[in-house]
Amino acid sequence: MPHSEDAHLRVLHLLQQQPELSQRQLAEKLGVSLGKANYLLRALLEKGSIKARNFRNSQNKLAYAYFLTPQGLAQKTTMAQDYLQRKTAEYEALRSEIESLRQEIAAEAGNV
Repeated sequence: MPHSEDAHLRVLHLLQQQPELSQRQLAEKLGVSLGKANYLLRALLEKGSIKARNFRNSQNKLAYAYFLTPQGLAQKTTMAQDYLQRKTAEYEALRSEIESLRQEIAAEAGNV
C-alpha cells in the first residue's frame, strides 16, 4: 500500500474482525514480512489505537489478542473516510482518462 496510513487502516480492520490473529497470521493476511507486521502493531500500540491482552492458546503458549481502543475505532473511521475520498478521486480521474482515450480512438478510427 502506498500510504502507511493505508497499512494501519488494514491492520485495524483485520484486528477488529479477528483480535486473536497472531503476528505471523497478520503478516500473511497483509502480504508483508513478520517484521513489518510487528512494526505496524507497535506503532498502533504506541498511538493508543490498540491494546494487547495476554492469553494462553490451545498449544499452551502465551499469545496476544489485540483490541481496538475507543481512540482506535475513531481513528479507523477517520482513516477509512480519508481512504475512500482518495480512492474516489483516483477513480474519477481514471474514469475521465478512459473516456478521453475512447473519444480519441473513436476520432482516429473515423479518420482512417
